[in-house]
Amino acid sequence: MLRIVEVLSAWAIPAVVALIPLYAAWRKVPVYESFVDGAKGGFDTAVRLIPHLVGMMASISVFRASGALDALTGWIAPLFSRFGVPPEVLPLAVLRPITGAGSLAYAADLMETHGPDSLIGRIASVVQGSTDTTLYVLVVYFGAVGIRRTQYALKVGLFSDLVGFVAAVAICLAVF
Repeated sequence: MLRIVEVLSAWAIPAVVALIPLYAAWRKVPVYESFVDGAKGGFDTAVRLIPHLVGMMASISVFRASGALDALTGWIAPLFSRFGVPPEVLPLAVLRPITGAGSLAYAADLMETHGPDSLIGRIASVVQGSTDTTLYVLVVYFGAVGIRRTQYALKVGLFSDLVGFVAAVAICLAVF
């Protein structure tokens, strides 16, 4: 049975990739022309995203280089330490809503320093899976489609990130 699942798993994606154009050709859809039109649309979307990405990356660099990240985490550390939150994971809580790559790099650094099986490494892993890159989503995706009124999405997204962080820490403290 396990061998059948392995074979099906190995062939699932190639089969879908082969069947979609075959089905489209059977339905008399111009497959290549449709692909090219879709690629043009994807390229146009990518071009519209570039200014938003550049602005976001520049803002993140300024935020980290100015020392604002360190100041913010230093300010909130006493509050969170009362609940047993290791101060090392607080920059992750601040970075995660802003940037996925930056927070992943910081989480990897925490795991390299403290080990993946340490409490800090486990909290970092669970936080990465329990929160989202809210500001990135708002700036890049909402900006690309022209949504300008994002105040409610911002509030809900940041609140969910806070809840995800608190839940991740609480569960890790309880389980580990």
